[in-house]
Amino acid sequence: MFSSKDKGANTHYDTLISSKTEITGDVTFTGGLHIDGVIKGNLLAENGSGAVVRVSDKGRVEGQISAPNIIINGNVVGDVYAGEYIELAKKAQVSGDVYYQAMEMVMGAQVNGKLHHQPKVEGRKKTGKTAPEAPAEPAPEVKVD
Repeated sequence: MFSSKDKGANTHYDTLISSKTEITGDVTFTGGLHIDGVIKGNLLAENGSGAVVRVSDKGRVEGQISAPNIIINGNVVGDVYAGEYIELAKKAQVSGDVYYQAMEMVMGAQVNGKLHHQPKVEGRKKTGKTAPEAPAEPAPEVKVD
């Protein structure tokens, strides 16, 4: 496993969402994405792409995050799917379930949801999805009179 120092030192962030920016809608990305602002929508990167998303202590995401590598030090309201690695830093606050293969969680980080370890599956076909399909909602009961 690698530490955040190793991870951050070798990561180039192609895109910066500044603290004065709010985006409403889904964001699909490759490469590095650093968030100081607010995103109200899902963050999606293809599994195996090596993409990294970093939510700084000033950043906030209201939606699902799905990426190979995720570093959170801000606020996330939604489920998080890390295809390879997730780091929850000191000021991380996640309100949702976290799906991961490898995790580093620093004292002070908060998760208000469940942690789901996903075993690494060798030889899996690339489907472009970083997370397991969410369980289907049970069909509502329909009464016929």
